[in-house]
Amino acid sequence: MMKQLSQRLLGPVTFVLLALTLWLGLWVTPSFEIQGDLARLVYVHPAVAWVALYVSFGTATIASALYLWRRTRSMLVDRIAHCAMEVSVVFILLTLITGSIWGRPAWGVWWAWDARLTSTAVLGVFALAYLALRRANDDPELRARRSAVLALLAAINVPIIQFSVQWWKTLHQGATVFTTDHGLKIHGLQAWTLLISFLGFTMLFFWLLRARYRLEVLRDERSNALVEEALVQRRREGVR
Repeated sequence: MMKQLSQRLLGPVTFVLLALTLWLGLWVTPSFEIQGDLARLVYVHPAVAWVALYVSFGTATIASALYLWRRTRSMLVDRIAHCAMEVSVVFILLTLITGSIWGRPAWGVWWAWDARLTSTAVLGVFALAYLALRRANDDPELRARRSAVLALLAAINVPIIQFSVQWWKTLHQGATVFTTDHGLKIHGLQAWTLLISFLGFTMLFFWLLRARYRLEVLRDERSNALVEEALVQRRREGVR
């Protein structure tokens, strides 16, 4: 009962949080001192990047690790890894797009070979390679095992993205919320709006993951039904 209720509330709660982010971010919160209204992208870009790098890609990585561990190996976690990686590709693309929109007026170019931008793009390439690898294998267990290994190898790039602004001199700004001495860089209603945006986009990920997982289950059931129907047909032809 509680599980069904939470699933039904996932969509409406996500919509409310994102609508609240849009309303507060565009019309209620004050403009920023330096970048003015351009900096309102702070209510979208960081949250999208958070989901792309840590929530969605992290879910795919954890599920892949669980598949490789014999005690937790199952096609369920493999399916979760697959679906989470597909959603991660969407959020990585949105991260690059919103970053470019922000960077064009701030840096004067749509794209710069900045360490964080480049490493994020590389992560997107790894995610696409993961999806391509899954299409290249018909054996479910072999496909799951190879995909899980690739996901863990690709995850090495995530800390590189995180610390790139500290390891190299880059155009990309540092932390949006906390400085290196853990002091807040954003306050009041702006901080609350930023928090709501993080919650909203995180909930959006779980809503998309649930929808994609259900589609994958239906696809597998349909595939199994077609195989069973074909076997029955062959048996009938054999009897004749």
